[in-house]
Amino acid sequence: MWAVRRASVSLRSQGFSAGTLRACCVQLTPTTIAEDEAGISESHLSSNTLPLKTFYHTGQTFLNIIGDRRELSSQADARAKKEVDDMEYGISEQEISYDNEDIEEQHNDPELSDAKIDSTEKKSRKKKAQSNLFKAITNSQSLSINSTLAKWVEEGKELSRSEISLAMINLRGLRMYGKALQLSEWVEEKQQIEFTESDYVSRLDLIAKVRGVHKAEMYVERIPNSFRGEKVYRTLLANCVSESKVIKAEETFSKMKDLELPLSTFTYNQLLLLYKRTNKKKVAHVISLMEKDKVKPSLFTYKILIDLKGYSKDIAGMEQIVETMKSEGVEPDIQIKLSLAKHYVSAGREKKAEVVLKEMQGENLKENRWLCGYLLSIYADMGKADEVERVWTACESDPRTPECFAAIEAWGKVKNVEKAEAVFEMMMNKWEKLSSRQYAVLLRVYATNNMLMKGKDLIKRMAYSGCRMGPFTWDALVKLYVQAGEVEKADSVLQKAIQKDQLKPMYGTYKVILNQYARRGDIHNTEKIFLRLREAGYVSRISSFHTLLEAYINAKVPAYGIRERMKADNLYPNHATAIRLAQVEAFRRTSVSDLIE
Repeated sequence: MWAVRRASVSLRSQGFSAGTLRACCVQLTPTTIAEDEAGISESHLSSNTLPLKTFYHTGQTFLNIIGDRRELSSQADARAKKEVDDMEYGISEQEISYDNEDIEEQHNDPELSDAKIDSTEKKSRKKKAQSNLFKAITNSQSLSINSTLAKWVEEGKELSRSEISLAMINLRGLRMYGKALQLSEWVEEKQQIEFTESDYVSRLDLIAKVRGVHKAEMYVERIPNSFRGEKVYRTLLANCVSESKVIKAEETFSKMKDLELPLSTFTYNQLLLLYKRTNKKKVAHVISLMEKDKVKPSLFTYKILIDLKGYSKDIAGMEQIVETMKSEGVEPDIQIKLSLAKHYVSAGREKKAEVVLKEMQGENLKENRWLCGYLLSIYADMGKADEVERVWTACESDPRTPECFAAIEAWGKVKNVEKAEAVFEMMMNKWEKLSSRQYAVLLRVYATNNMLMKGKDLIKRMAYSGCRMGPFTWDALVKLYVQAGEVEKADSVLQKAIQKDQLKPMYGTYKVILNQYARRGDIHNTEKIFLRLREAGYVSRISSFHTLLEAYINAKVPAYGIRERMKADNLYPNHATAIRLAQVEAFRRTSVSDLIE
């Protein structure tokens, strides 16, 4: 295994021995070190630190020694044209795992359902069959669907496996996971169909989404042994990863190894996703395990590696991964090309980004209309108002909702607030009722451009229209006040909203306030928000402790017991956090010396 040997050499240069690497590969759980993306500086993600370069220069060696396995799912991109797994209830690659901190926080958000979809928007989407059972469930005003299902049976309507499966797919498509779980439970209780492995897997996934990973883990023990296979455990693993439960994910993976279950590419992709967010140094360990188990990387595996290199500004390494893909006959898909363009822009390689974007668009942008939303965002990041105008012109005559969202954000990024407002007004005229999420898009533009009064007026207009506010609107509103320097007001508004609507704010919303208090050296309020994050159910992250330490540093006060608090949460300092710990400990020494003197 030449690639593994090369990896061990690279790791040794960072203080890892070959024995350490083997230990990490064999048993992940005892070596858990959770690191958050935000707590690691770019300099620590260079190719000298992250041993992925060992695979770039092994040519075909790395990929040829890997066998083939099937994959369940990998990514939460609603536009990604991925395959649907062979489960009848329609759990797709997009559904189970999330590569964004806040994606899982969006489920059952009222802002997703308080606007009517216009006929134009319906036509713009691929036509998907809707079951009559699904329509009956969604038309019911009751929180419980049992009476609806009982009435359905009493009227002698069809309740075949195909009808149930289609209803389940429809419910999942709208993220109505609670009702989907009720349907699954009712079907089993009434013995309408004989449960298969796919049915148990679907139930497990829904329990994890609705009731949490702990309840899902308990459900696994109730699944008959004959159906408790790789699909069950990889679904549990995916949900652990989506909630960034590092130890639980590693325990699940170890359980799969102990049971000698076949490990698919999907399983390893989940670990890569987990460590991409929490501990990038462990990515090399996962790749080594893939080599050992002869598991072939998928397109999404490459996507993760490309993103890791892109985020670290290692453009040469990123391009080498693409070349390795092509040498193996794997062509980058649209999602990978979009990632390449974004990373080029982030690294200041705009000419390379434009080459990729032009290639994707082809000669006629209208033929690749679905790309417009992405293009608007990337060109806006480049500050190219003329390109934003060109792309928006291609869809302005008959715009779709995602394109309007992207256009408003794009015009805001290039500081043309008037055009952002014009798109919003066009939406108001085009559709009968806008959702609060659509208001939130313009609200974020006002926040970015520090236009507090306009933001307040928009909130009043939104309230007058009868829109229900939810986490997305709160996030935009908090950023509006924080940008205007009114962090206390942002804090107060968020608390009132939570008490009124009993909904869970997004992690990023809390983090905006946390960061601002920390910059001020306001220890009391920083600790308060830190506690609220925990109370809201967000697992402790190294980045949150990193910010907490910033508050103590700015206040020039020692943070007593901070290491013990981190250890209690199974977190260990990364390089950047270790530097801050040393800074606050210096304050403690100064305080003691002052007393002695």
